[in-house]
Amino acid sequence: MSDTPDAPDAPDAPVRFDTKIAVLLREDLEPWQRLNVTAFLVSGLGSQVPEVIGEPYEDADGVRYLPMLRQPVLVFEGTKETLTAAHARVLSRSLPRAVFTSDLFATGNDRDNRAAVRAVGTDELDLVGIALYGPKNAVDKAIKGARMHP
Repeated sequence: MSDTPDAPDAPDAPVRFDTKIAVLLREDLEPWQRLNVTAFLVSGLGSQVPEVIGEPYEDADGVRYLPMLRQPVLVFEGTKETLTAAHARVLSRSLPRAVFTSDLFATGNDRDNRAAVRAVGTDELDLVGIALYGPKNAVDKAIKGARMHP
């Protein structure tokens, strides 16, 4: 998998990536939950897949800002069954992934979050969101059946 954007033909040509970052959310989440889950999930990718992080930002006055993801994050939604099937495909393709289960809404810190996931077998996780990164085709196949978030 190439981790660099396609080389543009001209300096002002759009940058295109051969990879994709996707977040798949369960369709029955409240709006605040969708935002919270998405933020947590993409932080997991950024921490373990360094090539998804771009360069730091700087404004015209020289004030520096933290780097962010270098490419768009596409957000999808689906049923509980869609998430379960996507999770299995993500695992079978060994794609970098992050999970958020319904149990994490009842915890208040990272230690308890990790313990809540650790307490449940892979096939029994009550997934409300997954994030994944990889070649576009592999990501598209993994989230088959999901639809773009409105």
